[in-house]
Amino acid sequence: MFTKDLKVNNHFYTEVLGFRRVKVSVNQGDVGMYHVFYGDTIGSAGNDLTFFEIPNIGSTRPGTNMISGIGLLVPSRESLEYWEKRLASYDIGHDGIAEYAGREALRFRDPDGLPLILINHENKDIPETWEPWNENEIEKAHHILGMGTVEIKVEDRDSIVSLLHTMFGYSIADEGQEATRLEAVSGEAFGEILIRSESGSRARAGRGSIHHLAVESQSRPLDEWDRMLKEAGYMTTGVKDRYYFESLYFREENGIMFEIVGPGGRGFTADRPVEGLGTGLDLPPFLEDRREEIEAHLRPIEEWT
Repeated sequence: MFTKDLKVNNHFYTEVLGFRRVKVSVNQGDVGMYHVFYGDTIGSAGNDLTFFEIPNIGSTRPGTNMISGIGLLVPSRESLEYWEKRLASYDIGHDGIAEYAGREALRFRDPDGLPLILINHENKDIPETWEPWNENEIEKAHHILGMGTVEIKVEDRDSIVSLLHTMFGYSIADEGQEATRLEAVSGEAFGEILIRSESGSRARAGRGSIHHLAVESQSRPLDEWDRMLKEAGYMTTGVKDRYYFESLYFREENGIMFEIVGPGGRGFTADRPVEGLGTGLDLPPFLEDRREEIEAHLRPIEEWT
């Protein structure tokens, strides 16, 4: 995602929503730009919300062919009521509790305008690898558990649904005239993607917009994904070594960018212990010799944390 001001962004995600800041690094394609990760205790897959800071970024122009919302799971209906009051205490507007993708939900926006949806998980289990962050002021019974439904608006729904179902292995849970809901895990909201049909002008990225959606490969190596995607006619970036994990990127027919993260990554504790995650600037080894140069062009962490 894109944020205009990390100080505001950091306060919102760590203090208001109660995520942990698990990694502070840089955009490896533009090292003058921070890349900040929020998540659970260790930044487990399925929890990471990550941001590039671009101080001079313009506004997002809503439209079609965009990732248009991020769902966050909370335990219960009572949790949604708790969050109604909490958001109001920070003067953050919301739409009230209403139905969303077949579940009770609460829609609101972050300070950059990014659409977020708190979803009632109905006290169901979460993945064993998830470790919700407890060192915040959120009542434990109402912690955000992890990511839920991700919403995407496109002109050509059939092509992206075919990609997700046929190649990626998502199952089609529900299909209507205007939207298709796909599941990564049968019957579960985590890993779910909602594809909405929308015609009209194309979205223009800006503050609060979503650059790409990352999905993790369960076992297939990235070089195989690269081959399969190219054989299907997609252009890819090839495999990128991000140190904490490997990944590749591609755009599907509507222009939506996906990142496939390879199995067996090092994770965020590769260069910092669990108790110190998110407390300083971490650089992959191939950028470490440029630390002095990189830090000279970044606002000191102490000024926005």
